[in-house]
Amino acid sequence: MNLYLLSQKVNNDYDTFDSCVVAAETPTSAKDIHPATLRYNIKPGDYDEKAWESHNTTWANSPADVKCIYIGVASASIKKECVICTSFNAG
Repeated sequence: MNLYLLSQKVNNDYDTFDSCVVAAETPTSAKDIHPATLRYNIKPGDYDEKAWESHNTTWANSPADVKCIYIGVASASIKKECVICTSFNAG
């Protein structure tokens, strides 16, 4: 399991996520993880267009708009495809 820093610049106003750190096996699966997974109960690691559309004012409009940077290997205790931390710009 790897750690990735995700960021986006599509929605960068108040009440938006600008970045998050996630655990995933690949960059593609990492980009499918919405940082609101915990807040809005969006299933992690499963790109769900309806879920993204309903929360697209808080994050990128789709995984294609997400920048993904590999930052390291996760501890064995980290579960697959999860959000580690987020950066949320509250208004």
